[in-house]
Amino acid sequence: MARKTLRNISEIRRFFHTNTDPIYFVSATNFNLLGLDEWVRNFKYICYMDCFDGRHPNVLVPSEVPHDEFQSIEDINNYLLQHKEVVDYIKERGGKPKFVFLMFDEKTEQLVKELGGELWFPKAKLRTQMDNKIETVRVGNKAGVPSVPNTLSEVKDYDHLREICDKADLGHDLVLQSAFGDSGHTTFFIKSEADFRKHEHEIVGEGEIKIMKRIDCRGSAIEACATSQGTIVGPLMTELVGFKDLTPYRGGWCGNEIFATAFTPKQRQQARDLTFKFGEQLRKEGYRGYFELDFLIDKKSNDIWLGELNPRITGASSMTNHAAFAHADAPLFLFHLLEFSKKPFDFDVEELNNRWADPEMIDSWSQMVIKHTDDNVDIITEAPQSGIYKMLPDGKVVFDRFDYHRRAVESEDEAFFLRILKAGDYRYEGADLGILVTRGRSMTKSFQLTPKAKQWIAGIKNSYYARPLPSAKVLEDPAFKIM
Repeated sequence: MARKTLRNISEIRRFFHTNTDPIYFVSATNFNLLGLDEWVRNFKYICYMDCFDGRHPNVLVPSEVPHDEFQSIEDINNYLLQHKEVVDYIKERGGKPKFVFLMFDEKTEQLVKELGGELWFPKAKLRTQMDNKIETVRVGNKAGVPSVPNTLSEVKDYDHLREICDKADLGHDLVLQSAFGDSGHTTFFIKSEADFRKHEHEIVGEGEIKIMKRIDCRGSAIEACATSQGTIVGPLMTELVGFKDLTPYRGGWCGNEIFATAFTPKQRQQARDLTFKFGEQLRKEGYRGYFELDFLIDKKSNDIWLGELNPRITGASSMTNHAAFAHADAPLFLFHLLEFSKKPFDFDVEELNNRWADPEMIDSWSQMVIKHTDDNVDIITEAPQSGIYKMLPDGKVVFDRFDYHRRAVESEDEAFFLRILKAGDYRYEGADLGILVTRGRSMTKSFQLTPKAKQWIAGIKNSYYARPLPSAKVLEDPAFKIM
């Protein structure tokens, strides 16, 4: 094929609509890159969980075979890549297969190689290094993207912690984070020795810890893609964090909203500028492709601080890649694929970023990740199917029709539900039941769940039925992310 340089969005779209090599997204579910198969020819999903009961045309869910207990999503992906049905499917479809993942490790890289494929992400070693919250602070400092006043140190005991904080002038109302972790699992709010005692085993002996001054802030998220032509930046989204209706984890991420007036114009522009700077520094560090930044916006001073980096697609990627600007131009993840395709391209990133900053390019959507919040374990006997649900005038939530497109949601009285846990699965505290996507906002102006959002959550939860577990049966919470 001639190495013609792609020079505009139209040519990039055509390039992917005529793509010949198979591209596979391998993950527990296809949630993160939902809908991408409609932009990229020969794009398929290989999943462990069948969220669509066999009704999605581009999802392969192989039959379950015996395996060791999964400790991580990497384990799930490595299991899938070695599954005979998956290996046969990939070989049968031929071509030069390309693979993308939410999470992967060195073993995944080896398995991809054995399948004769290419992994279209930076190396696992580099991703792990960038994913380290301590490293994020250092990269941000180099890029001129400030973190909340913090210090990095090992912690021996509570007295040592106080000593560190006095020296760094951080006060004693603190937020501690260990190097790795997700959705509130390794974020600790420490105001007293009693708080410290609660989490001592997760702090002491864990190496360098990020110790931050606690601020009263709003969480926000922004996704971007570092390419050879510069960093392409998506819109600033609000974050749903720690709502008891949705998650048992204090400080745990449980959804996002995307809407044109999220935060002030000045804050939105500042977040975009900081993200661009961070992306350019990531390129210098050798990282390229998709990433997400969490920003903490101080309610009093309006200062914007870097929260954390996710060097990958995330739970918010479905929001970014389905927004109005993505349909008008191209989903952000398409530029990630382009970067790894080795196809030459040369277009004006600044012009694209300016266009994507226009409020008119953003429509209003919300997603809520619904977890089981009760402290019990049972077995699901009946689960709602994925598709479009309706809220009746009395607030009752009912299934309306099957679909796998969120754009099929016609009004704020409809929602798209992607089911994760199905009949026969264990339901335990923190287990992901599913994701609910609605038009409009799920939070009030003061960042509390709206009454309607609470009705939606209750309606979905009430669609699950379960029976108690025999008392002899004990289940450990796997406590790892699947999206």
